[in-house]
Amino acid sequence: MSYLSLSNTSFIAIAISFAVICITIFCLRVVTQIKAKQALKDELAQHDNFAMGISFASEISVVIATIAFLFDEISVSTAQSNPLKVLIIIVLLFTFIKVGHLIHRKWILHRFNEEAAILKQNVCAALVDSGMLIANCIIALGLYTWTHTQGFSNLLIACVSFFTLQGMFALDSKIREHRFAKANQGASLQSNFNLENTSIGIRYAGKSIGLALAVYAGLSSAAFQNGKMVENIFTLVMHCGVMWILLYSLTYVIKIISLPNIDTALEIDHQDNIGVACIEFAVFCAIGYLLISMFSL
Repeated sequence: MSYLSLSNTSFIAIAISFAVICITIFCLRVVTQIKAKQALKDELAQHDNFAMGISFASEISVVIATIAFLFDEISVSTAQSNPLKVLIIIVLLFTFIKVGHLIHRKWILHRFNEEAAILKQNVCAALVDSGMLIANCIIALGLYTWTHTQGFSNLLIACVSFFTLQGMFALDSKIREHRFAKANQGASLQSNFNLENTSIGIRYAGKSIGLALAVYAGLSSAAFQNGKMVENIFTLVMHCGVMWILLYSLTYVIKIISLPNIDTALEIDHQDNIGVACIEFAVFCAIGYLLISMFSL
């Protein structure tokens, strides 16, 4: 009787994926070190830059999660017989993630320099940045699952869909900024990120990841029509829009039940209440995952 049911293909799969992960993380470390002006080791070990550590940790997590997801979707035989295809898919996925991350940094939060703030040990900035990085990873993987890009036409649909979803995130962020200003006498949310209010960063990251999970649920519930641009974009907007509304509706109810008679805006915005912010983070992520579980085809 065999008590170990692992096949040779399982070991081959982990070997290939781990090799790709190691190479990618090495490249990531080099790039991060260049951005940190060759001082990554000093920032992490000597200056105890928690913000840099959080940012780098999220990048490593995204790399490993992306490769693991991809090799779960692609068979080992496919990877061995057509490694170029796998390489192209990996490059495309990381390109989508990076482009989305840049859109967030340069457009959605254009008044806040996250990279500079992270180097100044701003943990709030690291949380905001990491949240959107993870969110873009989820979006990219969701689009891959939805389209399973096989040709140029489907890749074009994936690109247009990606930028459409970035527009949704931009709109969501603007709504958050408007609500923050309304609750804080016109104060700017992006300016408050510089005040190093950790709880604001936690809440922002939670909402970003939660929305990305809701978008993934929308993509999972939508039928993809091969080669049909307009129909697919319309379907994406409808499904993801419904999930967006459901996310905020359900989290609102859960927050009322879990945090009765607590002004979460006051606790987070003014008192830097990390406990309340963590609850909001957990609720948004959990509801996002619930939507995936309920609506995935």
